[in-house]
Amino acid sequence: MLSSDPGSREALQSIRTLVHRELLAVDEAIRRGFHSTVPLVDQVAEHIIGGGGKRLRPLLVVLAGRACSSTEPACIHAAAFIEFIHTATLLHDDVVDMSVRRRGRDTANEIYGNQASVLVGDFVYSRAFQLMAASRSQRVIEIMADATNLIAEGEVLQLINARDPDTTENRYLEVIHRKTAQLFQAGAEVAAVLSGANTVLQRALSDYGRHLGIAYQLIDDVLDYQSDPALRGKNLGDDLAEGKPTLPLIYALRHSDPEQASKIREIIKSGSREGTESVMRTIESSGGLEYTARLAQTEADQALAALAVLPDTPYREALAALVRFAVARKH
Repeated sequence: MLSSDPGSREALQSIRTLVHRELLAVDEAIRRGFHSTVPLVDQVAEHIIGGGGKRLRPLLVVLAGRACSSTEPACIHAAAFIEFIHTATLLHDDVVDMSVRRRGRDTANEIYGNQASVLVGDFVYSRAFQLMAASRSQRVIEIMADATNLIAEGEVLQLINARDPDTTENRYLEVIHRKTAQLFQAGAEVAAVLSGANTVLQRALSDYGRHLGIAYQLIDDVLDYQSDPALRGKNLGDDLAEGKPTLPLIYALRHSDPEQASKIREIIKSGSREGTESVMRTIESSGGLEYTARLAQTEADQALAALAVLPDTPYREALAALVRFAVARKH
């Protein structure tokens, strides 16, 4: 029975319970995959594994596979390599952003240094491709090769947008489509391919993953300005301090008076925390958070619509519940 509160921890846990056995196998595959004979790699990997996280992407892969009636262990390995790609991007992101905290803990680069984080990130990427090759599916390798290339382009686009107050909504959406949604999309599609699903189901799950990923990131950007830092493991306004013009900020720039807009532009350019509280009030009063949340709900609705062609099973319902969790969560 799924939780009646879609944004709660209990809601996510009830989704996980449905595929508990498969997720244990994924965790084991992740631990095996992270293992290296090089001690520093093992140390950084253990720090990452110990950091926890929601593990939504591997959960998505497992659920998508089961929704296609698959019991193939190939989906377990796919869930692991999807999480490896995600982990590698986080290691590199934290170096680029000079982050010191993630999920309430010191980042790997803060503990082990930038060089170790970048190199271990490379190790994790390459290990992901080893697992992909083991699937012996040309289509899976094509999907993941395209996805990782688009993710890298998204990272570069985000770097270009950094400290640029003239970033448009379209430019921002292009970044999150590539940087975040692409891996959700690839994970769902790969699960369908490995399950032997027909092209209609493959396309439906690809669309589902893309819309879910965009909705998830939009809500993440809302939470950057209104979540509980103790629960989220990040300070409020971190994106602003890093000079990242996310959608709530872009909207506020367009819908605030010239004096407020000027202050926002200066803070984006400087990447300073000075004046952050004032900017956050402007974002809230301008309706930027509500606008972003509405757009997230639109994406969520499209993700739910994409599921219509799947067989009516508890796994399809869990995929729908995952969408509801993504837009209702508080951290």
